[in-house]
Amino acid sequence: MSQSPSSVDVSPPAAGRGPVRAVVFDLDGVVVDSSAVMREAFSIAYAEVVGDGPAPFEEYNRHMGRYFPDIMRLMGLPLEMEEPFVRESYRMAHLVPLFPGVRETLETLRSRGVRMAIATGKSGPRARSLLDTLGVLGLFDRVIGSDEVPRPKPAPDIVLQALGHLGVAPGQAMMVGDAVIDLLSGRDAGATTVATTWHGGDVTALLAAGPDLVAHAPNDLLAHCPAVLVR
Repeated sequence: MSQSPSSVDVSPPAAGRGPVRAVVFDLDGVVVDSSAVMREAFSIAYAEVVGDGPAPFEEYNRHMGRYFPDIMRLMGLPLEMEEPFVRESYRMAHLVPLFPGVRETLETLRSRGVRMAIATGKSGPRARSLLDTLGVLGLFDRVIGSDEVPRPKPAPDIVLQALGHLGVAPGQAMMVGDAVIDLLSGRDAGATTVATTWHGGDVTALLAAGPDLVAHAPNDLLAHCPAVLVR
């Protein structure tokens, strides 16, 4: 059965979960539409370090969400690609937009008292710089990169660290992501997992991972995040 673009698919709630008081977001493909800039940065880094030939961006894209050095190891590419990739990513950061509806959704969640964090495969400094450039850094209570946790996604460390900073139990939190490793990280942390489809990636694989919720537009999240009661 077809679904409208703004619908939300819901699985039965897990036992012991309470009202949502915090939302942890992945960054790329969820909050920001960075694919074009990452493709260009990856191509430049590949040409500088590896040499001629087409850069295997599609394979890189399949590992999206992981820490860049981990992707290089998985692809058998030189770790030296990280320096030019990061350099070019910073240079072109002003070309990365927020997805439509993200800013409004974040502002509404903030107004409702929902605490928010970013848990990203990027390094922390690069993620915070990008969000600052976009003017939304202040909407998040915490931004954590893969270089700031013992084990990056798909391990639960980054989600657990974010929730620890927010002071919210996993049973009262959502992990929102566009990649299977986001869902695995959130699930193992004990949070409700939300798969997003507005990034245009491999939605079939994402749904096969069994998320608790599926959001087709950013404001779909609002239906599950009422105003937080002041204790």
